[in-house]
Amino acid sequence: MNTQVLSPDTTLDEKKAASRDWQVISLIGVVHAGSHFFQLVLPSLYISLNREFGYSFVELGLITTVFFVVSMLGQASSGFIVDKKGGRPVLRFGLAFMALSAFLMAVAPGYPVLLLAAIIGGMGNAVFHPVDFSLLNQHVGSKRLGHAFSVHGVSGNLGWAFTPVFITFMIAITGSWRIAAAAAGVLLLLLLLLTFIKADLIAPVKHTKQATQPDPSQAIKFTEKLLVLLKNPALWGAFIFFACGTIAMSSVQNFTVPIMDALYGIGKEVASTALSLYMVSAGAGLLAGGFLAGTTRRTEKIVGAALFSSGAVFLLLASSVIPASFAVFGLCIAGFLFGLAGPSRDMLIRRVAPKGAMGSVYGLVYSGMDVGSALGPVAYGVMLDYGRFSGPWIGAGLASFVAVAAAFWVAYCAKVKGL
Repeated sequence: MNTQVLSPDTTLDEKKAASRDWQVISLIGVVHAGSHFFQLVLPSLYISLNREFGYSFVELGLITTVFFVVSMLGQASSGFIVDKKGGRPVLRFGLAFMALSAFLMAVAPGYPVLLLAAIIGGMGNAVFHPVDFSLLNQHVGSKRLGHAFSVHGVSGNLGWAFTPVFITFMIAITGSWRIAAAAAGVLLLLLLLLTFIKADLIAPVKHTKQATQPDPSQAIKFTEKLLVLLKNPALWGAFIFFACGTIAMSSVQNFTVPIMDALYGIGKEVASTALSLYMVSAGAGLLAGGFLAGTTRRTEKIVGAALFSSGAVFLLLASSVIPASFAVFGLCIAGFLFGLAGPSRDMLIRRVAPKGAMGSVYGLVYSGMDVGSALGPVAYGVMLDYGRFSGPWIGAGLASFVAVAAAFWVAYCAKVKGL
Protein backbone atom coordinates (compact mmCIF):
# COMPACT_ATOMS: atom_id res chain seq x y z
CA MET A 1 0.00 0.00 0.00
CA ASN A 2 1.31 3.43 -1.01
CA THR A 3 0.93 6.16 1.53
CA GLN A 4 1.54 9.74 0.54
CA VAL A 5 3.31 11.71 3.23
CA LEU A 6 3.17 15.48 3.05
CA SER A 7 6.45 17.22 3.73
CA PRO A 8 6.60 20.07 6.23
CA ASP A 9 7.08 22.48 3.29
CA THR A 10 3.91 21.20 1.62
CA THR A 11 1.91 21.62 4.81
CA LEU A 12 3.31 25.11 5.27
CA ASP A 13 2.41 26.07 1.70
CA GLU A 14 -1.14 24.84 2.22
CA LYS A 15 -1.44 26.88 5.41
CA LYS A 16 -0.16 29.97 3.60
CA ALA A 17 -2.61 29.40 0.76
CA ALA A 18 -5.50 28.96 3.19
CA SER A 19 -4.49 32.08 5.11
CA ARG A 20 -4.30 34.14 1.93
CA ASP A 21 -7.62 32.79 0.68
CA TRP A 22 -9.38 33.79 3.88
CA GLN A 23 -7.80 37.23 3.76
CA VAL A 24 -9.19 37.69 0.25
CA ILE A 25 -12.58 36.33 1.29
CA SER A 26 -12.65 38.70 4.27
CA LEU A 27 -11.63 41.72 2.20
CA ILE A 28 -14.23 41.10 -0.49
CA GLY A 29 -16.83 40.29 2.17
CA VAL A 30 -16.26 43.56 4.01
CA VAL A 31 -16.36 45.58 0.80
CA HIS A 32 -19.51 43.75 -0.34
CA ALA A 33 -21.10 44.58 3.00
CA GLY A 34 -20.18 48.20 2.32
CA SER A 35 -22.00 48.17 -1.02
CA HIS A 36 -25.15 46.76 0.58
CA PHE A 37 -24.79 49.22 3.45
CA PHE A 38 -24.88 52.07 0.95
CA GLN A 39 -28.00 50.75 -0.81
CA LEU A 40 -30.07 51.48 2.30
CA VAL A 41 -28.58 54.86 3.21
CA LEU A 42 -31.18 56.80 1.22
CA PRO A 43 -34.20 54.71 2.35
CA SER A 44 -33.01 55.13 5.95
CA LEU A 45 -33.26 58.91 5.39
CA TYR A 46 -36.79 58.90 3.95
CA ILE A 47 -38.53 60.20 7.06
CA SER A 48 -35.88 62.90 7.60
CA LEU A 49 -36.14 63.99 3.96
CA ASN A 50 -39.92 63.99 4.18
CA ARG A 51 -39.79 66.29 7.19
CA GLU A 52 -37.04 68.52 5.77
CA PHE A 53 -38.36 69.02 2.24
CA GLY A 54 -41.92 67.67 2.34
CA TYR A 55 -41.27 65.12 -0.39
CA SER A 56 -43.89 62.42 -0.84
CA PHE A 57 -43.00 58.75 -0.59
CA VAL A 58 -43.51 58.48 -4.36
CA GLU A 59 -40.91 61.19 -4.93
CA LEU A 60 -38.52 59.52 -2.49
CA GLY A 61 -39.15 56.09 -3.98
CA LEU A 62 -38.42 57.52 -7.45
CA ILE A 63 -34.92 58.51 -6.32
CA THR A 64 -34.27 54.92 -5.27
CA THR A 65 -35.71 53.73 -8.59
CA VAL A 66 -33.25 55.95 -10.47
CA PHE A 67 -30.44 54.48 -8.39
CA PHE A 68 -31.32 50.90 -9.31
CA VAL A 69 -32.07 51.65 -12.97
CA VAL A 70 -28.58 53.09 -13.34
CA SER A 71 -27.17 50.10 -11.44
CA MET A 72 -29.07 47.68 -13.70
CA LEU A 73 -27.79 49.35 -16.88
CA GLY A 74 -24.25 49.44 -15.55
CA GLN A 75 -24.04 45.86 -14.28
CA ALA A 76 -23.57 44.12 -17.64
CA SER A 77 -21.17 46.73 -19.03
CA SER A 78 -19.07 46.75 -15.86
CA GLY A 79 -18.49 43.03 -16.32
CA PHE A 80 -16.75 43.70 -19.64
CA ILE A 81 -14.65 46.46 -18.02
CA VAL A 82 -13.62 44.09 -15.22
CA ASP A 83 -12.46 41.55 -17.81
CA LYS A 84 -10.42 44.22 -19.60
CA LYS A 85 -9.04 46.33 -16.74
CA GLY A 86 -9.08 43.88 -13.85
CA GLY A 87 -11.19 43.91 -10.71
CA ARG A 88 -9.12 46.11 -8.40
CA PRO A 89 -9.45 49.49 -10.18
CA VAL A 90 -13.13 48.91 -10.89
CA LEU A 91 -13.72 48.03 -7.23
CA ARG A 92 -12.09 51.29 -6.18
CA PHE A 93 -14.20 53.19 -8.70
CA GLY A 94 -17.36 51.75 -7.15
CA LEU A 95 -16.38 52.67 -3.60
CA ALA A 96 -15.30 56.18 -4.60
CA PHE A 97 -18.53 56.88 -6.45
CA MET A 98 -20.67 55.61 -3.58
CA ALA A 99 -18.75 57.80 -1.14
CA LEU A 100 -19.23 60.80 -3.46
CA SER A 101 -22.93 60.02 -3.64
CA ALA A 102 -23.23 59.97 0.16
CA PHE A 103 -21.48 63.33 0.44
CA LEU A 104 -23.81 64.80 -2.20
CA MET A 105 -26.79 63.59 -0.15
CA ALA A 106 -25.32 65.34 2.89
CA VAL A 107 -25.15 68.74 1.17
CA ALA A 108 -28.18 68.40 -1.12
CA PRO A 109 -30.27 71.59 -1.18
CA GLY A 110 -33.15 69.78 -2.87
CA TYR A 111 -34.48 67.12 -5.19
CA PRO A 112 -32.20 67.63 -8.24
CA VAL A 113 -29.02 67.03 -6.23
CA LEU A 114 -30.56 63.99 -4.55
CA LEU A 115 -31.30 62.61 -8.03
CA LEU A 116 -27.70 63.31 -9.06
CA ALA A 117 -26.50 61.50 -5.95
CA ALA A 118 -28.68 58.53 -6.91
CA ILE A 119 -27.20 58.44 -10.42
CA ILE A 120 -23.63 58.57 -9.15
CA GLY A 121 -24.37 56.03 -6.43
CA GLY A 122 -26.01 53.71 -8.96
CA MET A 123 -22.89 53.86 -11.13
CA GLY A 124 -20.82 52.85 -8.12
CA ASN A 125 -23.19 50.09 -7.05
CA ALA A 126 -23.28 48.57 -10.55
CA VAL A 127 -19.77 47.17 -10.39
CA PHE A 128 -19.88 45.10 -7.24
CA HIS A 129 -21.29 41.74 -8.26
CA PRO A 130 -19.15 41.41 -11.42
CA VAL A 131 -16.08 42.64 -9.50
CA ASP A 132 -16.64 40.51 -6.40
CA PHE A 133 -17.16 37.24 -8.21
CA SER A 134 -14.31 37.94 -10.62
CA LEU A 135 -11.86 38.61 -7.78
CA LEU A 136 -13.03 35.63 -5.73
CA ASN A 137 -12.68 33.26 -8.68
CA GLN A 138 -9.21 34.62 -9.49
CA HIS A 139 -7.72 34.79 -6.00
CA VAL A 140 -9.41 32.06 -3.94
CA GLY A 141 -8.50 28.39 -4.31
CA SER A 142 -11.15 25.91 -5.40
CA LYS A 143 -11.15 24.25 -1.96
CA ARG A 144 -12.50 27.39 -0.34
CA LEU A 145 -14.50 28.89 -3.19
CA GLY A 146 -17.79 27.58 -1.81
CA HIS A 147 -17.05 29.21 1.55
CA ALA A 148 -16.18 32.40 -0.30
CA PHE A 149 -19.59 32.56 -1.98
CA SER A 150 -21.31 31.82 1.33
CA VAL A 151 -19.46 34.60 3.16
CA HIS A 152 -20.14 36.92 0.24
CA GLY A 153 -23.89 36.39 0.53
CA VAL A 154 -24.02 36.72 4.30
CA SER A 155 -21.84 39.84 4.31
CA GLY A 156 -24.34 41.58 2.03
CA ASN A 157 -27.16 40.94 4.48
CA LEU A 158 -25.04 42.17 7.37
CA GLY A 159 -24.35 45.36 5.41
CA TRP A 160 -28.09 45.89 4.97
CA ALA A 161 -28.64 45.17 8.66
CA PHE A 162 -26.05 47.72 9.73
CA THR A 163 -27.42 50.69 7.76
CA PRO A 164 -30.62 51.60 9.62
CA VAL A 165 -28.94 51.19 13.00
CA PHE A 166 -25.98 53.31 11.91
CA ILE A 167 -28.10 56.08 10.36
CA THR A 168 -30.54 56.17 13.28
CA PHE A 169 -27.68 56.26 15.79
CA MET A 170 -25.88 59.06 13.94
CA ILE A 171 -29.06 61.15 13.72
CA ALA A 172 -29.78 60.53 17.41
CA ILE A 173 -26.34 61.68 18.62
CA THR A 174 -25.86 64.56 16.15
CA GLY A 175 -29.44 65.66 15.51
CA SER A 176 -28.68 65.94 11.80
CA TRP A 177 -29.50 63.60 8.92
CA ARG A 178 -26.87 65.45 6.86
CA ILE A 179 -24.11 64.46 9.28
CA ALA A 180 -25.43 60.89 9.20
CA ALA A 181 -25.17 60.83 5.37
CA ALA A 182 -21.67 62.32 5.51
CA ALA A 183 -20.65 59.71 8.09
CA ALA A 184 -21.77 57.01 5.66
CA GLY A 185 -19.50 58.59 3.05
CA VAL A 186 -16.56 58.53 5.47
CA LEU A 187 -17.19 54.85 6.17
CA LEU A 188 -17.03 54.10 2.44
CA LEU A 189 -13.79 56.07 2.13
CA LEU A 190 -12.31 53.89 4.87
CA LEU A 191 -13.20 50.82 2.82
CA LEU A 192 -11.58 52.43 -0.21
CA LEU A 193 -8.44 52.99 1.87
CA LEU A 194 -8.54 49.33 2.86
CA THR A 195 -8.30 48.29 -0.80
CA PHE A 196 -5.01 50.19 -1.00
CA ILE A 197 -3.66 48.78 2.27
CA LYS A 198 -4.48 45.23 1.12
CA ALA A 199 -3.79 45.88 -2.56
CA ASP A 200 -1.61 42.79 -2.97
CA LEU A 201 -4.53 40.49 -2.14
CA ILE A 202 -6.46 41.64 -5.22
CA ALA A 203 -3.58 42.39 -7.57
CA PRO A 204 -4.34 41.90 -11.29
CA VAL A 205 -3.77 38.39 -12.59
CA LYS A 206 -1.17 38.42 -15.36
CA HIS A 207 -2.04 36.63 -18.56
CA THR A 208 0.22 35.53 -21.34
CA LYS A 209 0.45 37.69 -24.41
CA GLN A 210 -1.05 34.93 -26.50
CA ALA A 211 -4.10 34.73 -24.26
CA THR A 212 -4.84 38.42 -24.75
CA GLN A 213 -4.77 38.34 -28.56
CA PRO A 214 -8.18 39.24 -30.01
CA ASP A 215 -10.18 36.45 -31.63
CA PRO A 216 -11.88 37.68 -34.84
CA SER A 217 -14.72 35.21 -34.35
CA GLN A 218 -15.36 36.21 -30.74
CA ALA A 219 -17.99 38.83 -31.60
CA ILE A 220 -19.94 36.26 -33.61
CA LYS A 221 -19.69 33.72 -30.84
CA PHE A 222 -20.88 36.27 -28.30
CA THR A 223 -23.87 37.22 -30.45
CA GLU A 224 -24.84 33.59 -30.98
CA LYS A 225 -24.53 32.82 -27.27
CA LEU A 226 -26.61 35.86 -26.36
CA LEU A 227 -29.39 34.82 -28.74
CA VAL A 228 -29.38 31.29 -27.33
CA LEU A 229 -29.72 32.65 -23.80
CA LEU A 230 -32.53 35.03 -24.73
CA LYS A 231 -34.46 32.13 -26.27
CA ASN A 232 -34.07 30.01 -23.13
CA PRO A 233 -37.42 30.07 -21.23
CA ALA A 234 -35.78 28.77 -18.05
CA LEU A 235 -33.56 31.83 -17.80
CA TRP A 236 -36.50 34.17 -18.27
CA GLY A 237 -38.20 32.28 -15.48
CA ALA A 238 -35.10 32.87 -13.35
CA PHE A 239 -35.17 36.56 -14.31
CA ILE A 240 -38.80 36.82 -13.13
CA PHE A 241 -37.88 34.93 -9.98
CA PHE A 242 -35.16 37.42 -9.05
CA ALA A 243 -37.32 40.42 -9.95
CA CYS A 244 -40.24 39.25 -7.81
CA GLY A 245 -38.00 38.22 -4.93
CA THR A 246 -36.44 41.67 -4.87
CA ILE A 247 -39.84 43.37 -5.16
CA ALA A 248 -40.82 41.46 -2.03
CA MET A 249 -37.65 42.42 -0.16
CA SER A 250 -37.81 46.09 -1.22
CA SER A 251 -41.02 46.53 0.79
CA VAL A 252 -39.00 45.76 3.92
CA GLN A 253 -35.84 47.60 2.94
CA ASN A 254 -37.50 50.85 1.97
CA PHE A 255 -40.66 51.24 4.03
CA THR A 256 -40.46 49.14 7.21
CA VAL A 257 -40.19 52.21 9.44
CA PRO A 258 -43.36 54.03 8.29
CA ILE A 259 -45.30 50.76 7.87
CA MET A 260 -44.62 49.54 11.41
CA ASP A 261 -45.45 52.97 12.78
CA ALA A 262 -48.79 53.10 10.94
CA LEU A 263 -49.89 49.48 11.45
CA TYR A 264 -48.50 48.73 14.90
CA GLY A 265 -47.61 52.08 16.47
CA ILE A 266 -43.95 51.08 16.67
CA GLY A 267 -41.54 54.03 16.85
CA LYS A 268 -38.73 54.83 14.46
CA GLU A 269 -35.92 53.51 16.65
CA VAL A 270 -37.57 50.14 17.28
CA ALA A 271 -38.66 49.86 13.63
CA SER A 272 -35.11 50.56 12.45
CA THR A 273 -33.87 47.84 14.79
CA ALA A 274 -36.54 45.51 13.37
CA LEU A 275 -35.23 46.16 9.86
CA SER A 276 -31.71 45.28 11.01
CA LEU A 277 -32.98 42.13 12.71
CA TYR A 278 -34.74 41.17 9.47
CA MET A 279 -31.45 41.37 7.58
CA VAL A 280 -29.59 39.42 10.28
CA SER A 281 -32.32 36.78 10.21
CA ALA A 282 -32.05 36.57 6.41
CA GLY A 283 -28.29 36.06 6.84
CA ALA A 284 -28.92 33.26 9.32
CA GLY A 285 -31.32 31.75 6.81
CA LEU A 286 -28.62 31.86 4.15
CA LEU A 287 -26.26 29.90 6.38
CA ALA A 288 -28.89 27.31 7.25
CA GLY A 289 -29.98 27.10 3.63
CA GLY A 290 -26.45 26.18 2.61
CA PHE A 291 -26.83 22.88 4.47
CA LEU A 292 -30.31 22.23 3.06
CA ALA A 293 -29.26 22.87 -0.53
CA GLY A 294 -27.02 19.80 -0.52
CA THR A 295 -29.69 17.42 0.74
CA THR A 296 -31.66 17.12 -2.51
CA ARG A 297 -31.37 17.76 -6.21
CA ARG A 298 -34.96 19.03 -6.28
CA THR A 299 -33.95 22.33 -4.71
CA GLU A 300 -37.07 24.03 -6.12
CA LYS A 301 -39.01 22.28 -3.33
CA ILE A 302 -36.90 24.06 -0.71
CA VAL A 303 -37.24 27.37 -2.56
CA GLY A 304 -40.99 26.93 -2.91
CA ALA A 305 -41.63 25.98 0.71
CA ALA A 306 -39.43 28.76 2.11
CA LEU A 307 -40.72 31.57 -0.11
CA PHE A 308 -44.36 30.50 0.14
CA SER A 309 -44.08 30.53 3.93
CA SER A 310 -42.30 33.89 3.87
CA GLY A 311 -45.05 35.34 1.69
CA ALA A 312 -47.71 34.01 4.04
CA VAL A 313 -45.99 35.71 6.99
CA PHE A 314 -45.97 39.01 5.09
CA LEU A 315 -49.72 38.74 4.44
CA LEU A 316 -50.25 37.98 8.13
CA LEU A 317 -48.22 41.05 9.11
CA ALA A 318 -50.16 43.18 6.64
CA SER A 319 -53.47 42.11 8.21
CA SER A 320 -52.50 43.72 11.56
CA VAL A 321 -54.21 40.87 13.40
CA ILE A 322 -51.12 39.89 15.39
CA PRO A 323 -50.11 41.84 18.53
CA ALA A 324 -47.58 44.62 18.06
CA SER A 325 -45.19 42.82 20.39
CA PHE A 326 -45.00 39.94 17.89
CA ALA A 327 -44.65 42.09 14.76
CA VAL A 328 -40.86 42.33 14.99
CA PHE A 329 -40.62 38.58 15.59
CA GLY A 330 -42.84 37.95 12.56
CA LEU A 331 -40.63 40.14 10.40
CA CYS A 332 -37.59 38.13 11.53
CA ILE A 333 -39.33 34.86 10.62
CA ALA A 334 -40.08 36.23 7.14
CA GLY A 335 -36.45 37.25 6.76
CA PHE A 336 -35.11 33.87 7.87
CA LEU A 337 -37.37 32.03 5.41
CA PHE A 338 -36.39 34.38 2.60
CA GLY A 339 -32.70 33.75 3.29
CA LEU A 340 -33.28 30.01 3.60
CA ALA A 341 -34.26 29.89 -0.08
CA GLY A 342 -31.06 31.60 -1.29
CA PRO A 343 -28.55 28.72 -1.64
CA SER A 344 -31.17 26.38 -3.13
CA ARG A 345 -32.11 29.11 -5.57
CA ASP A 346 -28.51 29.41 -6.73
CA MET A 347 -28.25 25.64 -7.16
CA LEU A 348 -31.43 25.71 -9.26
CA ILE A 349 -30.08 28.45 -11.54
CA ARG A 350 -26.84 26.51 -11.95
CA ARG A 351 -28.79 23.53 -13.28
CA VAL A 352 -30.16 25.48 -16.26
CA ALA A 353 -27.02 27.48 -17.09
CA PRO A 354 -25.57 26.29 -20.44
CA LYS A 355 -21.99 25.05 -20.29
CA GLY A 356 -19.50 27.89 -20.68
CA ALA A 357 -22.15 30.59 -20.18
CA MET A 358 -22.23 30.95 -16.39
CA GLY A 359 -21.13 34.60 -16.47
CA SER A 360 -23.67 35.54 -19.14
CA VAL A 361 -26.43 33.78 -17.24
CA TYR A 362 -25.42 35.56 -14.04
CA GLY A 363 -25.65 38.94 -15.75
CA LEU A 364 -29.06 38.17 -17.23
CA VAL A 365 -30.89 36.72 -14.25
CA TYR A 366 -29.34 38.94 -11.59
CA SER A 367 -30.32 42.06 -13.51
CA GLY A 368 -33.82 41.04 -12.44
CA MET A 369 -32.81 42.11 -8.93
CA ASP A 370 -32.17 45.66 -10.13
CA VAL A 371 -35.48 45.66 -12.01
CA GLY A 372 -37.29 44.63 -8.84
CA SER A 373 -35.40 47.19 -6.79
CA ALA A 374 -36.37 49.88 -9.29
CA LEU A 375 -40.08 49.03 -9.54
CA GLY A 376 -40.83 48.21 -5.90
CA PRO A 377 -40.12 51.56 -4.21
CA VAL A 378 -42.27 53.60 -6.61
CA ALA A 379 -45.23 51.20 -6.43
CA TYR A 380 -45.03 51.00 -2.66
CA GLY A 381 -44.52 54.75 -2.37
CA VAL A 382 -47.84 55.32 -4.16
CA MET A 383 -49.54 53.00 -1.68
CA LEU A 384 -48.13 54.86 1.30
CA ASP A 385 -49.00 58.28 -0.10
CA TYR A 386 -52.62 57.10 -0.39
CA GLY A 387 -52.56 55.77 3.16
CA ARG A 388 -52.47 52.09 2.17
CA PHE A 389 -49.78 51.15 4.65
CA SER A 390 -50.55 47.44 4.49
CA GLY A 391 -50.11 47.50 0.69
CA PRO A 392 -46.34 46.97 0.52
CA TRP A 393 -46.46 43.85 2.69
CA ILE A 394 -49.42 42.51 0.71
CA GLY A 395 -47.32 43.16 -2.40
CA ALA A 396 -44.39 41.34 -0.80
CA GLY A 397 -46.55 38.30 -0.09
CA LEU A 398 -47.98 38.16 -3.61
CA ALA A 399 -44.55 38.72 -5.21
CA SER A 400 -43.20 35.82 -3.13
CA PHE A 401 -45.93 33.55 -4.48
CA VAL A 402 -45.10 34.55 -8.07
CA ALA A 403 -41.42 33.83 -7.33
CA VAL A 404 -42.40 30.33 -6.16
CA ALA A 405 -44.22 29.72 -9.45
CA ALA A 406 -41.19 30.99 -11.37
CA ALA A 407 -38.89 28.63 -9.45
CA PHE A 408 -41.02 25.62 -10.36
CA TRP A 409 -41.10 26.80 -13.97
CA VAL A 410 -37.30 26.84 -14.02
CA ALA A 411 -37.26 23.33 -12.53
CA TYR A 412 -39.78 22.15 -15.13
CA CYS A 413 -37.61 23.51 -17.95
CA ALA A 414 -34.60 21.74 -16.45
CA LYS A 415 -36.54 18.47 -16.27
CA VAL A 416 -37.64 18.75 -19.91
CA LYS A 417 -34.00 19.16 -20.93
CA GLY A 418 -32.96 16.27 -18.72
CA LEU A 419 -30.87 18.45 -16.41
